[in-house]
Amino acid sequence: MKYTYTILAGALLIGFVVFKTQSISQSQKLSDKAVIMTKDDIDYKKTLPAERYKILREKGTEKPFSGKYLYNKADGTYVCGACGNPIFSSADKYDSGSGWPSFDKAIPNSVNLTLDTSHHMIRTEVSCAKCGSHLGHVFNDGPTSTGKRFCINSMSMDFEEK
Repeated sequence: MKYTYTILAGALLIGFVVFKTQSISQSQKLSDKAVIMTKDDIDYKKTLPAERYKILREKGTEKPFSGKYLYNKADGTYVCGACGNPIFSSADKYDSGSGWPSFDKAIPNSVNLTLDTSHHMIRTEVSCAKCGSHLGHVFNDGPTSTGKRFCINSMSMDFEEK
């Protein structure tokens, strides 16, 4: 009997992963674009502060409600904290209540989206299209017409005010 339940549970898990993978890739057009590396990880480790390196290059995350850009209301452009690539406009930023700066869209061709199955979750990772650095994740529950909620680590960005 235990063997039957184990097989049933395994089949359900595999079915869920396949379903989620298909729904993510159909709704978010996961990227297959090549990344234009500007430096190697050794150079980034030398130039980025340790906390920033952990987020940008090791796919870490900052604590919710701790980022310096969470409540930023200034007009300007958010750029990748590793390479300076423009990634988000302040015009597309909104308060999602999630604890991270949130945007409903990225600047065209500025980010790549890839399936992320780490930490026993199925999510879509957002990374810089120029250097490949980890920025955060995007979800399909945004309140605007795009339906997107890009939750981005403040530590992964810099802000250039207009």
